Amino acid sequence: MNFEMWIRALKAARAAAGVSQEGLAALIEWSPSLIAAIETGRRRPTMEFAVASDEALHTGGLLAELLKEADRERGPSWFVAWRGYEQEATRLRAFEPCLVPGLLQTEEYARAVISAGGLHQPPMVDELVAVRMERQQLLQRHLLEQDDSPQFVFLLDETAVRRPVGGPEVLDAQLGRLLEVAEFPHVRLHVVPLNVGAHVGLGGGFVLVELSDGEEAIYLENAARGHVLNDPEMIRLIGRKWDSLLGEALSTGASLELIRKLKVTP
Repeated sequence: MNFEMWIRALKAARAAAGVSQEGLAALIEWSPSLIAAIETGRRRPTMEFAVASDEALHTGGLLAELLKEADRERGPSWFVAWRGYEQEATRLRAFEPCLVPGLLQTEEYARAVISAGGLHQPPMVDELVAVRMERQQLLQRHLLEQDDSPQFVFLLDETAVRRPVGGPEVLDAQLGRLLEVAEFPHVRLHVVPLNVGAHVGLGGGFVLVELSDGEEAIYLENAARGHVLNDPEMIRLIGRKWDSLLGEALSTGASLELIRKLKVTP
């Protein structure tokens, strides 16, 4: 399911109901120009728009359901499978040697990472940033679910909290975000200090997840794409790397103290 298919579904629903763009605009009290922009793909539909259109066109919630499906598939096609694991994880452990993990990035930091090198056009940058920000809703579950919240442990190489991605001000705000998230009861944050020297994570980052049924999976990225793996031998190898890195890392308290010292503004 993609947004082009969703647009076709909206147009088909309008046609079946005998409602023009202007007629739909009047029924849901939206501007005709905005509806035209949505139907030509220049604007993304919101859930509010989908729900209102369902009610006006008597589609029984179809457009809202299709939009949910399309939202789940936003981003690169190879990332769709991983988003499912991420959403269902009861425990997530992530290590990054060079950057702050995506689940912890501020919008400005994420934009700097995604737009680096000019590889993506501005609309695609906006889309990828939006998807990354939406994924971070996982961290907010504790506000609603309490004891059922997934547990997160993040390991960062000290390089990741020193590299001025986006410039000093963006990094400073990012460090503030790390301190903020570290206050969540279901989040732990550790830094592997530079004085460790060589360690098993220098070859690249990874994420391990555990699901409620005991299934485990890992996510690895290379320069071109990401891969989701369920191979038990690979999971054991990455698990040993995690244990080694955690043994080299600073305690949570010492890690946060290091971040506070690096942060310029209080």
